[in-house]
Amino acid sequence: MTSRSDAHRRLLVDGSGDAVTGLSRRTLLAALGSIGLATPLRSQDGRPPAAAPTVEPRRGNFGYEDVVRQARELAARPFDTSAPAVPDALTSLTYDSYREIRFRREKALWQDGGSDYRLHLFHLGFLHDKPVPIHVISDGNAIPLPFNMALFEYGKAQVPQKLPVSLGFAGFAVTTTLNDLKVQDEVISFLGASYFRFLGRGHRYGLSARSLALDVGGEQAEEFPFFRALWLDKPQPDSVDLVIYALLDSPSVSGAFRYVVTPGQQTSVAVTATIVPRRTIERIGIAPLTSMFLAGEGDREQRTDFRPEVHDSDGLMLKTGAGEWIWRPIRNPQALTISSFHDRNPRGFGLIQRDREFGHYQDLEAHYHARPGYWVEPSGDWGEGRVDLIEIPTQGEEFDNIVCCWTPKTPLPSGQPTELSYRITTVSTTETLHAMAQVQSSIAAREELDAAAGLAKRRFIVDFNAGDLEYYLSDPKRVSVVATVSTGTVARATIDPNFAAKGFRVIVDVTLRPGESTDLRIFLRTPRATLSETWTTSWTAPAA
Repeated sequence: MTSRSDAHRRLLVDGSGDAVTGLSRRTLLAALGSIGLATPLRSQDGRPPAAAPTVEPRRGNFGYEDVVRQARELAARPFDTSAPAVPDALTSLTYDSYREIRFRREKALWQDGGSDYRLHLFHLGFLHDKPVPIHVISDGNAIPLPFNMALFEYGKAQVPQKLPVSLGFAGFAVTTTLNDLKVQDEVISFLGASYFRFLGRGHRYGLSARSLALDVGGEQAEEFPFFRALWLDKPQPDSVDLVIYALLDSPSVSGAFRYVVTPGQQTSVAVTATIVPRRTIERIGIAPLTSMFLAGEGDREQRTDFRPEVHDSDGLMLKTGAGEWIWRPIRNPQALTISSFHDRNPRGFGLIQRDREFGHYQDLEAHYHARPGYWVEPSGDWGEGRVDLIEIPTQGEEFDNIVCCWTPKTPLPSGQPTELSYRITTVSTTETLHAMAQVQSSIAAREELDAAAGLAKRRFIVDFNAGDLEYYLSDPKRVSVVATVSTGTVARATIDPNFAAKGFRVIVDVTLRPGESTDLRIFLRTPRATLSETWTTSWTAPAA
C-alpha cells in the first residue's frame, strides 16, 4: 500500500518503488488545488539522464514508431539503474516550502497556436526528485523543453538563484475549455511512475489510471514502471484530440504508449501500447486502475467521522465476453483480498463511482459525489485471462487501496513486442453503458453462528432499480430472483417490490460451515428475459 496525495490522487513512490507515507491528502488538496505530485526520472548539469533513450528520432517525422523503436532497444539491454541527483536544495524542501513553487499560468505553452489547449509544467522538489524529459512535437520534430526558472513562482521557497536548463520537470498537465468556453480547466495530467488521470465535464479528480502494473498483489514486491520520456503533439487551431507519447521502462519491461485524448462530457483516452518484457512476468496488469475505498453504505464500523461514506469508487463493473453485466461492490477488507473474474475476450471493465448523491458523503472539501468512474473497453481480442480486483485494508482515506486490471492467462513472451489497444472513458452514470436494471445499493448483515447446527449464516440485502423494473411494478409476481452460491446453501431468497425506489428489493440468507468461503450471485429475471445486471460478492464465514 502506498501513500497518496488528495491533490492529485495518485500513488506516490520513491525511486525504488518503496512506499512514501505520512502525507495527508486532505492537507495536500487544500494546499495544491489542481497541482499534481509526481515521480518520474532525474537529470542535472548538461548531460541527459543516465537511462534516457539514446536513439535519435527521424527528424521531421517523429511518431509512435520512433517510441516503439526506443522501447525495443531499451528491452534489448540491461536495465540502467543509475540516476543523477537533483540539487539537494530542491530535495530538502519541506512540504510547506515546496507548495510555494507554482507554475505561472500566464506562461502556459500553446497560447499563440490558436487551439483550446494549454500546456503546464510541474517543478521538481520535495518528494519529486526524478525528472522526465518532456518534448513538444512541432512540424514533425520532437523538441525537448528546457527548464526555465522564469516559468515558476517560488514564493518563500529557498532555492538556488540559478538552476540548469537541463534540470527537467516532474511532469505536466494540460488544460482546455472543458467546463466553460471561457475558462481553462485541467483535463489530463501525467505525473508519477506511469500514472495519468483525466476528467470529464463536472468531475473532480479521484481515481487514477496506470499504463502498466507488475506483480500487484503477488508474492513479491510490486514493481513500478516509470516514464523515461514524454512527447506531446503540438495541437493545431482545429485540433479536437490531444496526442501524447510515452516511453516506459522498469527492470522487467519496457514499452511504448500512445494516448489520444478527446475531452468532453465523457472524456476518453484511446491507448495503444507496445509492451516488451525483459523476462517472463506472471502477473502483468493491463489497463490498471487504482482507487480508494474507506467506508461505504454498509460499513458503519469503518467510519472515522461524521461522513457516512468515504470512497473514490464504490464498485467494479464488468461486461464479459459472453455479454453478461456484473456489478461487484468494493469493500475495505480486514485482510488483502484478490477477487479474479476469469473471462475470454472481455468487452469492458472499470472502477465506478455509482453513488452520486452528496448527502451520502457530506464532504464539502473532497466532493466524493463528483468523482469520475473509468470504463475500459478493449479493442480486438485479448484472449483468455482474468480481471483482478485487489482490495487492501486501510484505516484512512490518504491511501490508495483498490486496484483492478486485466491479467492475461499466458504471460507475454520475453523479448517479443506485444501490442494492445483499448479506450478509457470517464463515467458519471452506468445507465449509459447498458439498459438493464442496476444495483442501487447493497448491504451485508453481520454473521451469525449457529453452534448447534455447526453453520454460519449471513443475510445480504440488494436493491435493484432503473432498467424496465418500474414497468413490472404493476404485476410484481412476474419478477423472480436467481440466487446461487459456489459453496454452502441459499437458505432463503425473497423479492419485494420497492415502490419508493421504482425497483425491487432482494433478501438472501446464505449458510456456510465455519471457515468456508463462497461466491454469491444475484440477478432478476422473468420467464422470458434477464432483467438486471448480476450482483456478486464473496464471503468467508468466521471460524467456529
